Amino acid sequence: MPQIPACPECGSTYAYEDGELFICPECAHEWSASGESDGPVFKDANGNSLEDGDTVTVIKDLKIKGTSQVVKVGTRVKNIRLVEGDHDIDCKIDGIGAMKLKSEFVKKG
Repeated sequence: MPQIPACPECGSTYAYEDGELFICPECAHEWSASGESDGPVFKDANGNSLEDGDTVTVIKDLKIKGTSQVVKVGTRVKNIRLVEGDHDIDCKIDGIGAMKLKSEFVKKG
């Protein structure tokens, strides 16, 4: 059985392996099992990994701040771009324009 390293963020010894990632249950930090730091891992509402260029579907009606418009459930958003921050998806929505979305309100596909 391979030795699982302690969490590099909090030092917890309770980390576990999930595929190619190590995950810390105490601070929720994820890092690569190969030792390479390839940046943050973006996941949708179902836990699927997101990548630049993916197509996602909105899973909840989202009010657009400052307007009376709403992004409806089921709206497909093509060619997303992932960025760090609270709203981690940059995209263009047909009929609305450029927006930032949270990955927790979309599903892949």
